Amino acid sequence: METDWPIVATRLALYADLGLLFGVPLFALYALRGEERGQLLPFRLIVGTLAAVGAILSLLGFASMAASMTGTGLAGLDRGIMMMLISETAVGWAFVAREAALILALAFCLRIPRKPVPFLVLASATGAVAGGTLAWCGNAAASEGTAAIVHLAGDIVHLLAASAWLGALAVLTGLMMMRREPTAERVRITHRALAGFATVGSILVALIIVTGVLNGLVLVGFDAFWLLGTTLYGQLLITKIALFAAMLWLAASHRFRLTPALGAALEQDDAASAASTLRRSLVVETVLAFAILALVAWLGTLAPPISG
Repeated sequence: METDWPIVATRLALYADLGLLFGVPLFALYALRGEERGQLLPFRLIVGTLAAVGAILSLLGFASMAASMTGTGLAGLDRGIMMMLISETAVGWAFVAREAALILALAFCLRIPRKPVPFLVLASATGAVAGGTLAWCGNAAASEGTAAIVHLAGDIVHLLAASAWLGALAVLTGLMMMRREPTAERVRITHRALAGFATVGSILVALIIVTGVLNGLVLVGFDAFWLLGTTLYGQLLITKIALFAAMLWLAASHRFRLTPALGAALEQDDAASAASTLRRSLVVETVLAFAILALVAWLGTLAPPISG
């Protein structure tokens, strides 16, 4: 089966965009305090840009999927077929819900009073709806009966937990990368946010692992487990698991080594070296996260071994 790279690229961009739309405002809510939410990063601009870009990517992705299903290019896409897919399929309803959530997010950027907490709550809520609809864009949508409900629920939780982790990485990296040498105040805030993320991060990892195993059992099953290395789907899945393990190692390093080291350096008013090490580690973890998203986008276009 030949890979349709434009569709994979669009899926990757949409997954990243909607993951950040949910995860960034959520992290600002539980990890930042008071005026930090309105002053450290331009969250309103970030959310508005992500919502606008997400709406465009969602439309492009849906049109590309319809063109692929009908065997025509985007230029030859029939309006009647588009309307039929939108009104009569679960994927179409998910697309409508996603676009509505993204339009609401844009409206919140323009109309919600300049108080960050209500805005961030509404932004993360619409991001959760938009991101959750992506479950209908992957293999979970092909399940039937009770398995479909379980698989979709697991996929939604998996997507949102991964998005929350991605958003946290984006904000933390942003705080450390805004300037070549971040101010002492930014370093202190980043240290406190990292320490506060420890419990939330552990919960997210647990959710990702449990739902990942669940989805793997539904998609692959025990019988096909030993065939993973012989198929492209299996090879990509194994690579994804390896990258996730590397992210776990980096996250553990942040929690048990780099964050305490940064705290000790801050007490001695000499945090430059520790901050630089942490910044590099955060960048590497973020790159791994986007690599995993790329694999997820690719995997969603392939048939798992159990369905063969």
